[in-house]
Amino acid sequence: MAERALRGTRIGANSMETEEGVEFAPRVEAVYDCPDGRVIVIPFSAEAEIPPVWEAPGGGEALLRNATRPEPKSGKPVRTHWDMLLERRTVAELEDLLNERLQLLRSGQLRRRSA
Repeated sequence: MAERALRGTRIGANSMETEEGVEFAPRVEAVYDCPDGRVIVIPFSAEAEIPPVWEAPGGGEALLRNATRPEPKSGKPVRTHWDMLLERRTVAELEDLLNERLQLLRSGQLRRRSA
């Protein structure tokens, strides 16, 4: 019975497809220079817009060879919780609310919540 057993390949071990009739998309290699002196070569599609700056594997930003560094984008300042609170209430209103809550807490009408 063992002589008649079918033998096959492992599932998923090898692809049964061939590269016949497959046309690969045209590629362009972009060369980036890292701040630490290393060089990164990244393949892009010929139709893709190649970014002038790429994140370097060791940290920092690698610059596309023969390109100028773009101007940094001006971002909004970070809004803190306090900034957003002041957009809704004035400092005088906040002081009144704090005094009311402290008074309720001291009178025993409010209980402290345990963490």
